[in-house]
Amino acid sequence: MVELVAAIAKALVDKPEAVEVRAIEEKQATVIELKVAPDDMGKIIGKQGRIAKALRTVVKAAATKSGKKVVVEIM
Repeated sequence: MVELVAAIAKALVDKPEAVEVRAIEEKQATVIELKVAPDDMGKIIGKQGRIAKALRTVVKAAATKSGKKVVVEIM
């Protein structure tokens, strides 16, 4: 999942070297934290949060295949 989020985020931003993704395992779910450069925050969130929602939907679909619950947090 981390590689998937990183690949999508790096394709969207101007500074792909600033993209940081890490996974935190919790009891209920896996939390994936995504950090990007402040200038690229708008590109990750998108107009009215559409890109962020789409990113979460793709990750959720990939996670259901493996039977896990995954939450994406944009820091």
